[in-house]
Amino acid sequence: MRIAGLKAGATVAAACEALAELFRGSGIDSPQADARILVSHALGLSRARLIAEADRELESREIDAIATRAVRRSVREPVARIVGTKEFWSLPFAVTPDVLVPRPETEIVVELALERTPVTSLRILDIGTGSGAILLAVLSERTAMSGVGTDVSEAALEVARMNAASLRLDQRCEFVACDIASKVNGTFDLVVSNPPYIPAADIAALEPEVRNHDPRRALDGGPDGLDFYRAIATDARRLLAPGGALIIELGHGQEAAVAALFKQAGLTVPDPARKDLAGISRALRAIAP
Repeated sequence: MRIAGLKAGATVAAACEALAELFRGSGIDSPQADARILVSHALGLSRARLIAEADRELESREIDAIATRAVRRSVREPVARIVGTKEFWSLPFAVTPDVLVPRPETEIVVELALERTPVTSLRILDIGTGSGAILLAVLSERTAMSGVGTDVSEAALEVARMNAASLRLDQRCEFVACDIASKVNGTFDLVVSNPPYIPAADIAALEPEVRNHDPRRALDGGPDGLDFYRAIATDARRLLAPGGALIIELGHGQEAAVAALFKQAGLTVPDPARKDLAGISRALRAIAP
């Protein structure tokens, strides 16, 4: 693919503008930001150096590196998958095709966990941990806490272990391959999860970045999107210490159904779900007796 403006003699600034124009034509929501990130990644430059070197002419090998990344983004491959990392809770997380890319709205689960659980809480369980984002974000804030992350995918757990090590949190957590928490023993003061919650029939209508690049197993919540909430509710009383909190991410319109499942399991749902910036009920807290 030829990219207009990206040719011999192009400057760093011209490359950023060429990519932004390409991305606008591809229907990408953040063309300029994506262009800057990919040019920075291709050239190995920080944001500050990208600005400082704006007028520098690019070498042919640099143009090739930029073009390769631009083509991938133009067909709606997520930036995080191209560069291999995604920031979450101001922490860098490695991502691979085996894990969901951490989303900004999932930070609401972390916020609620930190606000609504005692500082003295000692054990956390993250069900369906993926990259380890929720678990490691909480551990980064609570230095007295230790945790366990579960996932059915051993490949995903390898990514979580790598992230734990790079963040120097690996001494306070372990990762277990199992369905929900079937191989986990003991109780926890805090259980968190961002489970698959998209109704299976709705996956085909998702944005290409999600539909074509996130693992289907991390998206598919069954016919009504509630399969994993049912499974977690069934196991919640076994996993939670007395008075322990379960904090879980919700999909659009799922608050009432999930709250009902938790109440049927003997948990208390003390307050409405926390909303995200779009006004969607996004994180729900339930308490064990």
